[in-house]
Order: sequence, then structure tokens, then C-alpha cells
Amino acid sequence: MGKKVVIAGHICVDITPAIPGERVSSLHEVVAPGKLITAGDITICTGGAVANTGLAMKILGADATLMGKIGRDDFGDIVCRVLRAYGCEDSMIVSEQTGTSYSIILAIPGVDRIIFHNPGANDVFYMEDLDLDRVREAALFHFGYPPIMKSMYASGGAELVRLFRTVSEMGVLTSLDMAMVQEQTEAGSADWAGIIQAVLPYTDFFVPSVEELLLMLDRERYHDILERSGGRDITEVISLEKDVKPLAKRCIEMGAGCVLIKCGAPGLYYKTAGTGFAEMLSQRTGSERSDWAGQEGFEHSYVPGRVRSAIGAGDTTIGAFLTAMLDGYPLQRCLQLATATGASCVETYDALSGLKPFDELERRIDSGWEKNK
Repeated sequence: MGKKVVIAGHICVDITPAIPGERVSSLHEVVAPGKLITAGDITICTGGAVANTGLAMKILGADATLMGKIGRDDFGDIVCRVLRAYGCEDSMIVSEQTGTSYSIILAIPGVDRIIFHNPGANDVFYMEDLDLDRVREAALFHFGYPPIMKSMYASGGAELVRLFRTVSEMGVLTSLDMAMVQEQTEAGSADWAGIIQAVLPYTDFFVPSVEELLLMLDRERYHDILERSGGRDITEVISLEKDVKPLAKRCIEMGAGCVLIKCGAPGLYYKTAGTGFAEMLSQRTGSERSDWAGQEGFEHSYVPGRVRSAIGAGDTTIGAFLTAMLDGYPLQRCLQLATATGASCVETYDALSGLKPFDELERRIDSGWEKNK
């Protein structure tokens, strides 16, 4: 069993009906008022950072404790049943006042996913819900998706900052993942630049996507990129030099120890702080980490054998990176294992069944697994 980790934050039930048929160019070709739409089988599974990243780390060998908040309802029973299969349900927090979060996902061929989301108990998640004694025993505390947890972005992110300050002062490594928000919502109007600046001094690993970071730190540039993309994925038009590097530099200057920016199918951009961060990491993990000091670059993803679904691939990529880091791998190997895990996971329909042991991934990497360029 690997080092103890606690994965906390957002958890939900994802409900995805299969939409059969050919690819379409417009939603209106399929959906219209009063129209009966034939659907296929439905897939019900857990989603969110706690389930995806947490279970990925558990499967990859970490001694993972999952702390998410659910309701005492049928969806909560589904969450517990899934987590019980991995021995991870005992630390879930059950609310008597609020229901379990759920998402209804319409994945229509040829059209970007449409997601109806009920935040449920995630909106009333507070530091007091956590078993802080178990957090104190952990080597790493990972928290995911505060942008879709109202308690974490309200009041300028005061609760998120309080949580990370408390855990950091325990001497536990901290990791923070984000989520995309709609600009016209309450979450979208929060002062994300201010929240990020306040929490990063207590964040050892900051692992957002490039789209999230652009929206939160440079909204004008984000709108410009959206316009230039013409409806394509923004990772097809962003500039590494002009768009991504300045974001990473800014996050390091705000206080993060290691910034890992998910750039979709192309791969990961990484930047680490100086020798102070590497020395702290060495002390807290019990292994020499001088190779983590002052590093920067882009790790290209591996070419998957086929692409079936990208759902949860970003979460499992981060789970692999953090697990490898705790296992003592050098930085470059951590990045390789992370991108290899992402490539393996898109080969399957769900977030977890594509996970492979690190030794199997290393054999494939060392035998010349092709990378995207």
C-alpha cells in the first residue's frame, strides 16, 4: 500500500443516456419541443474529483481516503455502493438537509456535451465536515472543483483559503484542481483571480485546465481565443508562448509550488518553483527531489489506440501524477506516467476501467509509445 492521501471536494452521480444515430452538426437536428427522441441504454456512475481522482489513486496503489458530501437519498446510496466496491465509502459525509449532487449528460454525436447539473450537498461542504485527524495523518490532501461548490467560492473564497491554510500548516502536501464555470452564473461572476491569489500560497500542486485558468485569470484573452477558435477546441489555437507560459509564471509568482496545466489532447504544461519547493518536497516525501527545482516545459500526450470517451481523463491524469510523485518517481517520469494514464483512459467509455499499473505503462513508454506532436 502506498502513502496515505485524502481526496476531498466535489462528488456527484452522472446519468448519461445513450443517444443513437449519426453525427449531426446542430443540436436542433435532434432536439426540438414536443419531439420524442429514442434513447439507448442509460449509464449511471459516480463523477467529480472525489470519485474520479480519488478512485484512480486508490487503484494505482495509494492509501486513499475519500471525503465528499452526499444526501441521504437514492443517489447517495448509488455513490456509497460504488465506493464500497473499492473500500472507500467509510469517510463520506451524509447531509440530512441536502440531496446528493447529480448531472444529466447528453452526449449527442457531433455536438459538444450538454450537462444539466444539480450541485446538491457540494454547495454546503465546509472544512468542519472533514475528519481533520485523518487529514493530518496523510502525506497529501487533494481538493477538487471549488468553482462548482458554492461554499468554496462565496465571500471571496474565504472557506477555501481557510481550508488550505489549515491543512498546509499541518505539514501536509496540498493539491488543488479546478472546474469550468459559466460566466453568466453566480460562480462565473466570483473574483477568481482574487481567490486563486489568496489560496496559492498554501497550494503545493495546482492542476487546472488551460481553459479554466484563462477564464479566471485573463478573461479578455479568453474571449479573444474563443473568437479565434471559431467553435473549435481552444487547445487547437492557443499559443504556448503567449497564452500558457504567462499563466504558469503568474501562478508560481502567486505562491504555487508546482503548476500543471491540462491542455487537452496535446498534453500538459508544467512549471515548478525553485530549490525551496524541492527541499520541502524532499522533506515531506522522504525522498530526494532536487530534480523538481525550477523546471518548466510541455509534456506531449501519448497516442491512444482509439478514442472512446474523454470523460474523467483529466482527473485520472492528475491522479496518476500525484500517485507517482508520492511513490518517489522523478519529475519527468511522473509526467510520462500522467500523460500515459490519460491516453489509456480515453480508450474506454468510463473514467476508471482504462487505468493501467505503472509498470505496464513504463514498459509501453520505454518501448517507444508514439507521442502526439
